Amino acid sequence: MQVELLIVRHGQSEADLLGVHEGRADFPLTKLGEQQARNMAAYVSEHLPPDIILASPLLRAKSTAETLQKFIDCELLLKDDLMELNNGVLAGLSKEEALVKYPLPPKGRPIHIPIEQGESELELRFRAEKVFHKILLDYQSYNRVAIVSHGGLISQFIKAFLQQPNTSENIFATGDTGIHLLEIKENARVVRFLNKQEHL
Repeated sequence: MQVELLIVRHGQSEADLLGVHEGRADFPLTKLGEQQARNMAAYVSEHLPPDIILASPLLRAKSTAETLQKFIDCELLLKDDLMELNNGVLAGLSKEEALVKYPLPPKGRPIHIPIEQGESELELRFRAEKVFHKILLDYQSYNRVAIVSHGGLISQFIKAFLQQPNTSENIFATGDTGIHLLEIKENARVVRFLNKQEHL
């Protein structure tokens, strides 16, 4: 088996300007975010066109993926498991208000304990593992699969790809419409590049 995974974060969303916790709050792209998505799509269509696009159904990722689809003209499938961390009661809440209503424990929230009505970091990691293995099984006939998602999920997905332990504190940051290219070969997992943003 040999398949490339082209992972893309969505463009700037309105939540980025409002100073709120986003997560499952469904904010659209800003005008800048829409332009970022077009720039990314033009770059990908020229250099790394995928055979299929899988995307989170949240507006910011869905819009980014739809822009890419217009440039590539390939199938786009929306997958709930590609959504960002379910941050429960924090979704859409200002960061200042969240600190008052739901303060973090002194040493931070343990990875196995979720925020109220949400999921834990450990649950997000397991979801990323599930997505990773499901993609390898269901889309192994494709040469290149594009995945349009969110920063938290993408970081955990890369950890799954690198087979890092659940307790790993490493974070793989992704900027607006940042692109990662990973390759699965028969006997190797290859990182081609991480968080490429030269299209911006």
